[in-house]
Amino acid sequence: MQMEREYQICNRCIMDTSDPEITFDRNGLCNHCREFEEITKKEWYPNAEGKKLLKTIIKDIKQFGRYKDYDCIIGLSGGVDSSYLAIKVNEMGLRPLVVHVDAGWNSELAVNNIENIVKYCEYDLHTHVVDWEEIKDLQVAYLRSGIANQDIPQDHIFFSAMYHYAVKNSIRYVLTGGNLASEAIFPNAWHNDAMDARNIKAIHKKFGTKKLKNYKLIGYFEYYFYYPFIKKMRVIRPLNYMPYNRHEAIQELKEKIGWKDYGRKHGESRFTKFFQNYYLPLRFGYDKRRPHYSSLIVSGQLTREEAVKELDIPLYDERELREDKEYFVKKLGLTNVEFEELLHLKKHSFEEFPNCHSYFKAIKRIQGLIESKTHRKWGRYS
Repeated sequence: MQMEREYQICNRCIMDTSDPEITFDRNGLCNHCREFEEITKKEWYPNAEGKKLLKTIIKDIKQFGRYKDYDCIIGLSGGVDSSYLAIKVNEMGLRPLVVHVDAGWNSELAVNNIENIVKYCEYDLHTHVVDWEEIKDLQVAYLRSGIANQDIPQDHIFFSAMYHYAVKNSIRYVLTGGNLASEAIFPNAWHNDAMDARNIKAIHKKFGTKKLKNYKLIGYFEYYFYYPFIKKMRVIRPLNYMPYNRHEAIQELKEKIGWKDYGRKHGESRFTKFFQNYYLPLRFGYDKRRPHYSSLIVSGQLTREEAVKELDIPLYDERELREDKEYFVKKLGLTNVEFEELLHLKKHSFEEFPNCHSYFKAIKRIQGLIESKTHRKWGRYS
């Protein structure tokens, strides 16, 4: 029975038992597909209803920001989702402050794509350059911790910088490229909350060597109470209110701004590219193409057969892997021997370090109660 479970794959998407928490019904349908149909899909409006809702959202944003320099803020990484959002926001007639966070891992293509978008849309761009010595120390600390989600140091500072600039510029509406069309499915067991500042500080205290003086953290109180209730900020995902097709979005970006494709999701960051396509599969057996392609399957952008064929393509060819590995190791100030030792450390869960996971679960229960009573999404637009 154990061997059967180990290799079981959903009959609809391509999620399998590399997700230790996956379950299947009698028809071989996984819990991710069931959750999409029963819960997630209700938050997705790629139709006339979405168009109507988005029109109301845009009207509110413009009304609130009519006497301000900016009426909203967007984060621009140079990836497909944020790039497409940027040109759509321009077409909506909004006036965003565009924030890019340079954590030291931008690919040359990402820099070029960002420059082309800003020029095309005539946006004001603020680039937050992260203190390299600090984030390098934090990233190495995460490698030493042995936990799965090595992207947290970057993810946290991206959100932190955007929220800080929103408050500084009296901006209430935060627009992100997050979307259900390409990100509806993601196993909880593969990651932990990037906004858990307590966990970040605990891991860095145990394995880091420098003080984090310039790396701005956002605590749970700020993220779940201060920003949404005191500052009345709203996080909006406009791509959830339109028929967003990733392939068509790429084609439109290429035609309008000469956008260059990275060949894979999140290829704009050389850290994330190497982490997701080498470190994570090797260390934990997690292939992030599975949830990504599964999301495209349930949203109707990809067939299961096409996804299976895509999985047959190697994550790396030998030359590219050699170059990326050399760059990754050298940039972090490690030797090849040190990196190999890190690859063979005992694996750990983030829960083995002080964290706010229990608070998060309690907050989600309170959030659900408030939403059911007020019919308003907590910290999001409804």
